[in-house]
Amino acid sequence: MRFILRLLTAICIALAVGFGLSYYALTDGRLFGAVSLGPWTAWPDVGSPSPNPYTRGHITREAALQLGQSEGLEFLATTDSDGAPLDLACSYMVAGHVPVSTFWTLSAVDSEWVNLAAAGTDATLRSSEIVRQPDGDMQLHVGTRLRPGNWLELTGNGTFQLVLTLYDTRALSSISSSDTTMPSITLEDCQ
Repeated sequence: MRFILRLLTAICIALAVGFGLSYYALTDGRLFGAVSLGPWTAWPDVGSPSPNPYTRGHITREAALQLGQSEGLEFLATTDSDGAPLDLACSYMVAGHVPVSTFWTLSAVDSEWVNLAAAGTDATLRSSEIVRQPDGDMQLHVGTRLRPGNWLELTGNGTFQLVLTLYDTRALSSISSSDTTMPSITLEDCQ
């Protein structure tokens, strides 16, 4: 009797762990197919001809038009550099260097991927239109309240995501991506 009870317990634990990891891999899966650099997450295999199964699940779940591997790479941030969720009631500074690319864009979207740029403003910040610091760093303000310098004006309330798309880049293309650095996202203030 004791053997049967232990066997049933082991089977239940194995099923819970198996189904739990499968559910995680299909709903989020960042541990399996994604690369995280600070608050930024990318799926480097998303545009390859034969992505890994976890990336395939991500592509299917998102059902979005993806860039080809030679076209570019999309990074997504849902939190600031301290791990707090991005909130439209707050203002943020995106600062630092972007990995080498021919061109990049930064936009803000909600959970349904609706662009949150204020009406009458640009939907995205473009690398060709920003003013850089003397050392080449960028400082971009993101939020609903006016800021000096490079500013992505947003509208709405609730949480949001930042999408940094690098076009014609070699970021994360090598076996070791430890030299790839991403800009930080710092909370400035909240209303």
